Amino acid sequence: MRWSGRPGVALFLGVVLSFSGTPGSSSLDIPLEVLSHMNIEQLPTITAQSPNTMIAFPFDESYSMRCAAKGNPEPEFRWTKNGQEFDPDQDPRLLPPEDGSGTFIIPNNGNLSEFQGIYRCYASNKLGTAISEEIEFVVPHVPKFPKEKIDPIEVEEGQPVTLKCNPPKGIPPLQIYWMTIGLQHIEQDERVSIGLNGNLYFANALERDSRRDYCCFASFSRIRTIVQKTAMSLVVRNTGLKTDSAPGSGFANSILKSKPSLLSPPGVQTYTHLVKGQALMLECIAAGYPTPKVEWIRVGQGLPDRAIVENHGKVLHIPNVQQEDEGQYKCKAKNGHGEASHFFHVTVEEPPQWTTRPESQISMIGSDVLIKCVATGNPKPTISWRVNGLALNEVPAANRKVFDNKIILERANSSDSAVYQCEASNKHGTILANANIMIMNLPPVIVTEDSLQYSAVQGKTIVLHCKTFSSPPSVITWSKEDSADSVTGPRFFLHDNGSLEISAVEEGDMGEYSCIAKNREGSRAITAFLDIKEPTKIVDPPMDLRILVGTTAQFVCQAEFDRSFNHEMETYWLKDSVVIALNDTENMGYLVDDGILQIANVSYSDQGRYSCVVRSPVDQDIASAHLIVTDVPDAPEDLMLSELSGKSVKLKWIPGDDHNSSTTAFVIEFEESQREPGIWREAQRVPGSHTSALLKLHGHADYRFRVSGVNEVGQGRPSEPSESYKTPARAPDKNPENIKIEGHLPHEMDINWEPLAPIEHNGPGLEYKVSYRQQGTGDEDWQEHVVKRHSFIVKGTPTFVPYEIKIQARNHKGWAPEPRVIVGYSGEDFPSAAPDDVAVEVVNNTLVKVSWARVHKDKLHGRLGGYRVNWWRLRSLLASKKSHGEKHALTFPGDRSHALVPGLRPFSEYSLIVMAFNGRGNGPGSHPVTFRTPEGVPDQISVLRTMDIKKHSVSLSWSPPVEPNGVLTGYLLQYQLINDTEEVGPLVSVNVSDPDASKWLLPDLEAMSKYKFYLRACTRLGCGPATSEECATTPEATPTGTSSRNFSQTSTRSPPSTTVARKANTTLSSLVPAIMNVSSSVSNNFANISWIPGGERQDSELYVAYMNNREGNWKISEALNTSKTFHVIKGLEPGTEYTVRLMTKNWVDNSSIFEDVIKTRGEGLASIHGGISTQGWFIGLMCAVALLTLILLIACFVNRNKGGKYSVKEKEDLHPDVESQGMNDDTFCEYSDNDEKPLKGSLHSTSGDMKPADSGDSLVDYGEEEAQFNEDGSFIGEYTGRKEKPSTENKANTQITA
Repeated sequence: MRWSGRPGVALFLGVVLSFSGTPGSSSLDIPLEVLSHMNIEQLPTITAQSPNTMIAFPFDESYSMRCAAKGNPEPEFRWTKNGQEFDPDQDPRLLPPEDGSGTFIIPNNGNLSEFQGIYRCYASNKLGTAISEEIEFVVPHVPKFPKEKIDPIEVEEGQPVTLKCNPPKGIPPLQIYWMTIGLQHIEQDERVSIGLNGNLYFANALERDSRRDYCCFASFSRIRTIVQKTAMSLVVRNTGLKTDSAPGSGFANSILKSKPSLLSPPGVQTYTHLVKGQALMLECIAAGYPTPKVEWIRVGQGLPDRAIVENHGKVLHIPNVQQEDEGQYKCKAKNGHGEASHFFHVTVEEPPQWTTRPESQISMIGSDVLIKCVATGNPKPTISWRVNGLALNEVPAANRKVFDNKIILERANSSDSAVYQCEASNKHGTILANANIMIMNLPPVIVTEDSLQYSAVQGKTIVLHCKTFSSPPSVITWSKEDSADSVTGPRFFLHDNGSLEISAVEEGDMGEYSCIAKNREGSRAITAFLDIKEPTKIVDPPMDLRILVGTTAQFVCQAEFDRSFNHEMETYWLKDSVVIALNDTENMGYLVDDGILQIANVSYSDQGRYSCVVRSPVDQDIASAHLIVTDVPDAPEDLMLSELSGKSVKLKWIPGDDHNSSTTAFVIEFEESQREPGIWREAQRVPGSHTSALLKLHGHADYRFRVSGVNEVGQGRPSEPSESYKTPARAPDKNPENIKIEGHLPHEMDINWEPLAPIEHNGPGLEYKVSYRQQGTGDEDWQEHVVKRHSFIVKGTPTFVPYEIKIQARNHKGWAPEPRVIVGYSGEDFPSAAPDDVAVEVVNNTLVKVSWARVHKDKLHGRLGGYRVNWWRLRSLLASKKSHGEKHALTFPGDRSHALVPGLRPFSEYSLIVMAFNGRGNGPGSHPVTFRTPEGVPDQISVLRTMDIKKHSVSLSWSPPVEPNGVLTGYLLQYQLINDTEEVGPLVSVNVSDPDASKWLLPDLEAMSKYKFYLRACTRLGCGPATSEECATTPEATPTGTSSRNFSQTSTRSPPSTTVARKANTTLSSLVPAIMNVSSSVSNNFANISWIPGGERQDSELYVAYMNNREGNWKISEALNTSKTFHVIKGLEPGTEYTVRLMTKNWVDNSSIFEDVIKTRGEGLASIHGGISTQGWFIGLMCAVALLTLILLIACFVNRNKGGKYSVKEKEDLHPDVESQGMNDDTFCEYSDNDEKPLKGSLHSTSGDMKPADSGDSLVDYGEEEAQFNEDGSFIGEYTGRKEKPSTENKANTQITA
């Protein structure tokens, strides 16, 4: 089973016996379990004592002289002071202990000096005596400098001088300061320094050293005391001679130069002894002028790696000195006049340390007892023995043999039980150890609890405990319940303490075990039970993570374990082997949930090794992963400029921390403070392994630099700016680049170039010299002009001839290097000839190949850009009248003689021209070529409706395709039963052979069934794409002529406008009122909806519904006759959107004639006219205007019905949207969608592209749009253009738009 961790309890596995005592004692503890069975006497053992040295600091209230011991019977205590008996109870000033131990307390009552001395504690019972180590009680005295009168010290300049401090003795550490009476420190350097002994040394005195208040201060930090020595006066006399060669500014006194000598230490060699672990401090202070420099060497080998040179080279410091640091060291003081040296012989010694300390033991009566005591040290320690605190010669024993480092008791008996003390001493200290020697016989006592339950994991190791106490030692045997013999085998191991270890545990090891302990005094046995468990195993361990600082890290840990431990499992996490305490405030960023450790907002301190520990009562499993936190590099440090020259500088830096992502590059930026202060620009990038870069510089610039590191995380913060460096002015290093030669006019040449950046000027007064000459004129002189701008126009040039041009920069310091010569051409003119022999080859009904003869290069007057093909549709071959259709253009770059023109309409007549072009523009077009495309399949039928739906039949009506692409031969009608299931009925096909048909009745349908209908228009080449429609038959027929389809279309919301023309819906049934242009005008609180009645059904009724879009409630007008032509909606809210519908019934559903969204004017605008729109005369005026408008519209339609141009109007009303009609610009009051959009559902063209006719058809208008083709004529761009201009004609009762 899997487990993600739950705290539990651990199963008891055994009893561990503990030994305790002070550093100077070894105790033999008889277990409490043994004492509960029998009363056994025990020797005394010191359990606690005060440290070896106690300092009586004056700010402490009291001082505890501790001594505690245990034994049976309870021990009694006594003390010695300086080797003499000392009874604390006899001194009433001393306070007794509260715990019954031998401790006493010395109060700080001002008379501590008489308690100073060396103390030792003795703990005794009838079996023996244990003693403590010596405890030294030190009462420090307040150190003081002696009161003395110090005569002034006089020396000549250049002579050495020493001001002696001679600090008083006190509790270390001691710190010496030399200051003035005003507490200003005496400045130290190579010439002036304080020695380790506290003296102030001058290698050579200068006149400025003269002063009368040199004071030595001694600081004793442990007793919080600083004492001051009497001030000393130093007078330095000058020689009276002057020289300018002495150091310092100006003139100085002439000083007699001298070779070095040593002020400290005296002599030529010193022998130094110190204890291992202390700090070795060797000092050499030299005199001489000039001031000598001190060097340190180790004779025969190099200085230790830990060696530190301090105090301006005068002190050699080796911390924590070791035996290998012994040897000979040498200091050497040198100046230009000689040298002096001193040798130090260093010996590292050690205080005594135990190699083998005497151990407490229980031995049986009659056995030989060995007590061993071995110690090391330098010098070699002296070993001395005591028994019960007395010298051995004071307690003679016949069976005791004493050697240097051991004692042997032969055939010991119970009277030989005692406490033996071994003491090892040398000049660096003394150590003492007590050993309790007990001689006794005891029957076995098994300390381990009987009938313990043990659990083990297969394949692991288990230890069954049998802790036994006896004298003489017992023989331990283990047996299993199913065998009387002892357990044996390579997997079973019996420890000396009686425990049985079973390795590689198997399932067969489960059962009851018995442990038997036996000696000559008796025997004892216990039982133990072993159970075998499934191992704990982490099956989904945490994986190594490498994440960005500030993000969240997540470690997963899932484990499988024995089901019996379901409530005893424990899981926890470690970071770098330390348990993560989740309830600790320091670990607020850690969250553990279901075996997942999340570390939020990871910081650098979260980086490390994370371990998941899953622990059962018998085993555990651990899995670890590393978390590596990455970030951008830290900013580099210590930027330094070197190798300065006018043209370059070397920049060095120390990289910042790369945060576990190697720095891949360094970005060097510069700031030019003269021209762009505060703006930093990139100067150079160098690899991440570099720490310096040579930077090229411009002249006359003030630079500062900064560096930032880049790694895979990103770019780090920039460093602090470097020091500034200003370069001198010089001539420009480069000339202008990106020179462009253009000819906008035939007889001019425009020369433009990229000017030098301000920093590239290299100095003031930048100018450009423009030189040019016609190419191929031999050694003709250059025409030269000097300008300050970065452009120049050469006039009077021939058309499109090559010129050589060069541009050179200069400033007040001189010219830039010689520029390179480039070649450019003067201005171009339009091509003067059109391509000849233009021919068109029809490839298929939408693609033609055009070919032409190339224009001669002399007629190009420039660089040939390519050829442009313009074409336009003249008419459909079903129409007789020609007109300019939508213009298209394709551009073919390069010198070529053919191209492919795609995207043509089948069954159409086109006109086409070809022209050449260059950089100036297009040349003249070729003679138009007319061609025709073959017949194709029709476009999709635009409208398909279901009509007159009955129980077993449905009528379909449709309009012909907008583009028949040929002569229609009929229609293909298909339908099938669908009924909202996965299975559909067979597809039934009906051929409608009449191309003029627009209706069809389908009989013999199933009642109450859903059908899907497909209709395609066909020509001789096939049928076009299908238009589909669905409907369901009903139990009884719907009213005749009513469509079953709801016409609910979405209109585009637009700002309200007055009398906005709208398109009429082309998909209305025969019962929809015949109305035309619908318009609306809005005010702040009313809207006027108006329309024009159609040519028939003038007496139909309709309803106007409107809804406040914020509230969602519909309101419906009374029944309106279409002849009324308008309806006013009153009581609207200002600045509010409304949805308006015109419907044929007086309830609201998704079926409407048309729909629109209007918005009333806001209060601000309404307030201007608010006083007018509500007046009666204004309303009357509006009604009169509406009536005049109605009369005008009726006259318009009468005129329209009379015109031959509208010969198909009547048929169009009968069959709406068979084909949209073109209209001329000068037709009065005709419908147009040139500028405005229709109300939803208004009558509109099925093609959707009815537009006013163009005023002309000049070929020049067709040369502006472009597209691109490849060299082989394949299409590589778009061809765009204006939509075709519609033309209208009546042919076979079908209107065709060309």
